[in-house]
Amino acid sequence: MMAKPNYSFEKRQRELAKQKKQDEKDAKKRAEREAAKAAKGESDGTPSE
Repeated sequence: MMAKPNYSFEKRQRELAKQKKQDEKDAKKRAEREAAKAAKGESDGTPSE
């Protein structure tokens, strides 16, 4: 007799993977935005605060 698949577990794992991917994407965007902001602040001579 075969064990039946645990679909709830599989779904949760997919959701966690999707959330992790989204978090990484957001972090990358945030880092790029801050780098651009820092570069802009240095170029125009105003303090970036």
